[in-house]
Amino acid sequence: MAYNDDSVLARLSSLNESHDSIATAAQWIMFHRRHADRTVQLWMQRLKDSSSTKRLSLMYLANAFSPVVAEASSIAYKGAPAEIQAKLRRVIDVWKDRTIFEPPIQKAIESRLDELDKARGTPRSGFGGSPFSNTSSLPAEFASVVSTHQKITKLAGPLQTITSVATQEYDKQMDPEVAVPSAPVYAARLNGLLKTLANAENAVAECVKARESLVSGLEKLLDNTKTALADERKVAGQLYERKVEIEGKKQQVELAIMQALGPSENSVEAGSGDIGSPHPEPGRPEMEALTPPPLEGDATPKASEALDSLTVIEPATINSIPNEETAITHHQSTILTSSGSNKRRRLDGAEEIVYLADGAGTDAQVADLMKGDSDE
Repeated sequence: MAYNDDSVLARLSSLNESHDSIATAAQWIMFHRRHADRTVQLWMQRLKDSSSTKRLSLMYLANAFSPVVAEASSIAYKGAPAEIQAKLRRVIDVWKDRTIFEPPIQKAIESRLDELDKARGTPRSGFGGSPFSNTSSLPAEFASVVSTHQKITKLAGPLQTITSVATQEYDKQMDPEVAVPSAPVYAARLNGLLKTLANAENAVAECVKARESLVSGLEKLLDNTKTALADERKVAGQLYERKVEIEGKKQQVELAIMQALGPSENSVEAGSGDIGSPHPEPGRPEMEALTPPPLEGDATPKASEALDSLTVIEPATINSIPNEETAITHHQSTILTSSGSNKRRRLDGAEEIVYLADGAGTDAQVADLMKGDSDE
């Protein structure tokens, strides 16, 4: 069968999920691989116009359609039943295991399908979960911004892959080390490269347009917020001035009330004392000196006064009791002062009494006094 659009569409229309049908169509397409660019265009158009089941069959032929396989996978996956989506997932996993496509292309395919799964998932409130998946709970002024952001998210996912594929195809066709094929083949390749570059250019232009729209929306929202902020600051200043004015009037009214009370009431209040004013605290007490004051006169008593307070034991009395040394040893004599206090000095033995009687070790004046008393 000669290659033309009708033959390609016929092959694609007769395609089903059986292995024989897919293998026959794949061999025929590979046989006419010099017309691969046109075959891809017809295949892509047929994929868009087919049902979910038919799209699954067409995806089995996508092994060599790397420039558009990501978009084709998204088209086939979107809106398909859960069973068809599961089969498409298995096909993509086979491509990944066998490394049919390069890693960037495989990643772009998976990201497209993940985005569709997030869009179909249960929306979360607020800004959590998938990026702005639920706009019903957002304010009205954020609706357009969120919608634009969603569009940018969808466009930016495969953008890097599309541009990288276009760059690789360009470098491959323009490599000076690669031998130039025949003119018809070279023209077909250049035509395919031109379409790849045009697709990449359109994808980038669409993403740029969406980002410009987002920036415009954000700037508009920012201008509205700045205007509202200026108005609120102005109102806050007016309220502050009015508050100060009312406080001044309040003080004037209170002063007029105090003046209207009259001088008699003021005097009574002055006589009774200001209840609100604190009483003065008493002065700080003076500290008494800890050192006792000095005694008047001499601090030491005179020798005569000391002698008057002494009870002098006569020597004869001492000599008359030589046999009572044992009793004297245990006898404790005390010398009492004239003040009658309990201060005492023990006389523990006869030697000490004899010592005093002889005058040995005593002051000379005291000894004279003791001698005079003994003469009398």
